[in-house]
Amino acid sequence: MMHQPISAVEWVPRDSIRPNDYNPNKQPQVEFKLLKISLLEDGWTQPIVVFDDGSGEKPVIVDGEHRWKTSADPSIAAITNGLVPIVRIINSRSHLMMSTIRHNRARGEHAVLDMAKIVLELIASNMAVEEICLLLGMEDEEVYRLAERAGSPEVVSRRKKEFSQGWVPK
Repeated sequence: MMHQPISAVEWVPRDSIRPNDYNPNKQPQVEFKLLKISLLEDGWTQPIVVFDDGSGEKPVIVDGEHRWKTSADPSIAAITNGLVPIVRIINSRSHLMMSTIRHNRARGEHAVLDMAKIVLELIASNMAVEEICLLLGMEDEEVYRLAERAGSPEVVSRRKKEFSQGWVPK
């Protein structure tokens, strides 16, 4: 079996690695907050992928720049004493750039119906809409729309005590 980087996770000081100068991925503030919640709730579940050319310069982040940025938050730094998990890969700059894009694009998008089913299940388990919003980084309108999409109009009706005449059964 070929050497797998994940077999050699290291914990290093956050400031011993640096972001690359080409990452096309930008993270909106809502997702940044969600990443922070994820790290606080679940801990580090994915290492940061870095390239170390052996020159003595700080290794460059290939994947995980947002996790690295989030690790500067004092509450995140406190859970690992300022250390971050990394794995090292070795290759050319062009390969590293493609690797960054692959990592970003491989995460894909959430399918609406699948997300709707998840939201409906969370609501059915008596989780408050406010808690779903907080832990999944959603707006309440998004939760209500997903629940409605999954076939639960009664969830939407919680917001409105009365419906217009168009909703009254004949």
